[in-house]
Amino acid sequence: MKSQLTRSDEAGSSASLLEEIAILARKPTRFMEVCGTHTVSIFRSGIRSLLPQSLELISGPGCPVCVTPIGEIDQAVALAREEGVILVSFGDVMRVPGSYSSLNQERAGGRDIRVITSPLDAVEIARGEPHRKIVFFAIGFETTSPAIAAAITEAKRQGVRNLSILSSQRLIPPAMRALLSSDAVQIDGFLLPGHVSVIIGKAPYTFITRDFSLRGVITGFEPLDILEGVAMLLRQMQEGRAEIENQYTRAVQVEGNERARRIMGEVFSPVSARWRGLGTIPDSGLALREEFKEMDAAVSFEIPYKDMADPSGCRCGEILQGVTTPPHCPLFGTRCTPEDPIGPCMVSSEGSCAAYYKYGGLS
Repeated sequence: MKSQLTRSDEAGSSASLLEEIAILARKPTRFMEVCGTHTVSIFRSGIRSLLPQSLELISGPGCPVCVTPIGEIDQAVALAREEGVILVSFGDVMRVPGSYSSLNQERAGGRDIRVITSPLDAVEIARGEPHRKIVFFAIGFETTSPAIAAAITEAKRQGVRNLSILSSQRLIPPAMRALLSSDAVQIDGFLLPGHVSVIIGKAPYTFITRDFSLRGVITGFEPLDILEGVAMLLRQMQEGRAEIENQYTRAVQVEGNERARRIMGEVFSPVSARWRGLGTIPDSGLALREEFKEMDAAVSFEIPYKDMADPSGCRCGEILQGVTTPPHCPLFGTRCTPEDPIGPCMVSSEGSCAAYYKYGGLS
């Protein structure tokens, strides 16, 4: 349950936390917010401008649309062009450019591409269009994967045979391990994603402390949550600790959501997956288990995957690693804008480039 703070209480708590942060952040420190929702909240509330110059918050690979490689966007476009296919997906992927088109462009050209808000919508469309082939381009992290798994089991239970899945799902902890193993960026601690942690709990992050002697705090999304998460990380550094702590106790249980993880495990198994900017990461994707393989669109339609490089000059991959920031991309705000995006970091509402552009990070 959300704490019942008045506005004056919140202001007082924020001021107190900012004072503590200023005292604790005496030396150069870098924390990464893994989740794109954190990035947007930090910008919208102006938190970066309130922190001491010694403390830097950098964005990580926590936007599922952003980390989807161009080759998978091309697969979805190719499926949309198949005779008799209705392609369905979430709205935030529609404008992501592939190597030669986007789903928005294909829909404008007459392809039957529909935006859904729930995975169960895909099942309903398949039931209502029994003579069409429905392909669900399923993008997401652990937050959406249980709902996708539930839709797949519901389709099988109902005997819906004209629905298939192009799985583009990713798992956050393996990507964090890959980041830390690469030494591409120096990180002193993580603001860990609240929504993902509701599902997976605390245990999957323990490698951060065990293998890298670093710290993390599962953090909510209100400005006060984020300031408290930052203060908790700084306290750990001050006290010489490296632990995984949970600031977001009103939503995240230590063990996560066992039922959601169980249905994910019944439908999907972990596989190596490609990430934009991070390459191929072991056990970081989700593929349909053998008993659901007839619903794998990439197999049934024989749509091959082809690696494609990012557009020339686009630094989205480096931004997702925390190696650079959007204003250092030569395309940012000139050739690449929300109205005419070149990279997915400018497309998604959770993308770092979109947040920098919308909330004034142009300098």
